Amino acid sequence: MAEPTRHFEARDLGRIPYTQAYALQVQARDRLLAARQSGAEPLPMTAFVLEHDPPVITVTKRDSARQNVLMPPERLAELGIELCETDRGGDVTYHGPGQIVLYAILDLQALGIGVRQYMHLLEETVIRTIATWGIKGQRDPDGATGVWVGSADHPSSLAKICAMGVRVSKWVTMHGLALNVTTNLNHFQAIVPCGLIGRPVTSLQHLLGPENTPGIDHVKSVLVQQLDAALRR
Repeated sequence: MAEPTRHFEARDLGRIPYTQAYALQVQARDRLLAARQSGAEPLPMTAFVLEHDPPVITVTKRDSARQNVLMPPERLAELGIELCETDRGGDVTYHGPGQIVLYAILDLQALGIGVRQYMHLLEETVIRTIATWGIKGQRDPDGATGVWVGSADHPSSLAKICAMGVRVSKWVTMHGLALNVTTNLNHFQAIVPCGLIGRPVTSLQHLLGPENTPGIDHVKSVLVQQLDAALRR
């Protein structure tokens, strides 16, 4: 039996600057809104998977977000890290090579789900993805968005392996999630990740060791499959 058609087109953008990926999101969102208004079927929903290169710190419009960037622009430039404002929810986040970013341009109205359910769906997508490699992910008991894992380095605290932040306009989503695979975790010292003081970050590589870490393309494939499966549940 043939597999059912996905709700979305998966596009692998490879390594791409943040501003370029953002422009592609806007184009995809506008195309989706125009198609919905015209009554076109199926709606052109898209999931971009990529890595950001050069590395970038994105800062939301939240008043406290800028305070959670801990290094001056000059030091960030020395490290090759860009600084960009963003219109997603959340606080301050780092993106760079070795981190899989998934930007989903989906019509929640057409999918029949609300924003809170969508965030829960994204978390479940990542939890099931990392379970492929024997890693138990979970939601934060205090309600912080994202996916967390137990950390041998920080036994009293969970470590974040995947950050999330979205924007929803007219029921169409933008932005999404960032899963650390072989990310340079030292770069997170430049920020208070997601504005959560004292909460460490981790990666698949840190948990599994370099020899057992799956390739980026493999993880991308599993992530897309799990998102598609989550949308069908």
